[in-house]
Amino acid sequence: MRQSNGIRMTLDELLRRLWRRRGGILLSCTLLYALAATLVWNWPRSFVATAIVAPSETTGIATSSLLTPSPFLQPSLLDQRPGGNFAVYLAALRAPEAAAALARETSLLAQIEERRAAWPFGPARRLLGLRMKADVDDALTFLERSFASTPSLTSVTWTLELVHRDRASALDLLQRLHGLAEARVRETLAELAGRRILALEARLRVEPDIFLRNSMFELLAQQQRAALVVAADEAAAARLVSLPTVEIRPSVPNRPLLLLLLALVIPGAVILAVTCRILLRGTQEWPPSGPGWTPSPTLARRKRAEPVLTRTPAGGDGAC
Repeated sequence: MRQSNGIRMTLDELLRRLWRRRGGILLSCTLLYALAATLVWNWPRSFVATAIVAPSETTGIATSSLLTPSPFLQPSLLDQRPGGNFAVYLAALRAPEAAAALARETSLLAQIEERRAAWPFGPARRLLGLRMKADVDDALTFLERSFASTPSLTSVTWTLELVHRDRASALDLLQRLHGLAEARVRETLAELAGRRILALEARLRVEPDIFLRNSMFELLAQQQRAALVVAADEAAAARLVSLPTVEIRPSVPNRPLLLLLLALVIPGAVILAVTCRILLRGTQEWPPSGPGWTPSPTLARRKRAEPVLTRTPAGGDGAC
């Protein structure tokens, strides 16, 4: 390792300096770990509400296929993105309409305001003049941060998870989100089938061609079946494989995992900082001195004085 004045510090010298500072390094690691562990242990924990759903197109009467008699090109095997009514269902879970419904029907905004006013950030927000009142945008931000939908790698099911500090609120919000998204898909399908039925009936009243009328009657019967399925089926987009449940004990954040990561990261960061400090201090303590210090072989070879060869005049000592 080369320092600023061109002198190289060997690895054993660097390790020797680190060893001489082992007490300070150990004390710094202990204090930093105690501080970080205190913050992690006192951080508010949250409950996780979970539900498992599956697309209704693959687990029941295919409502979308009733509305589309001839299927379109199927997606590639490598394309695992959801499609059909289930894709609309997943999008509706995080839609602004869902956030507005939660803000209107639940106490989510009041809970956000209470969290903002709590110590220690509440007085700081008031001092800085930051906004304390929650609105629909805050509810949408809450959904983006606290709600997740994860596909299964072994089946067609999806796992819905919602994180909240209050156990009852976590379960209630997840149930309402599922109901709102399912109602949104059901309403869209019912409106689509209703508009098609009205259009076909209006055309049948004025169509004189018997062959076209027969085709229109078939389309009308298909749309009427679709409207009946949408109204009668339990699930129009997502079928509940597992009902929404919430854990008994809070699990977010994962304290054991965070404490383990801190135990690995803090010592490495402290040693790196001490190493950088030693290398940046230059040669103030180089070479080290002391009664118990023994120079390394590399340093001894570097400091050894090389013999100076001089030319002796001819005849001075009898040499040729």
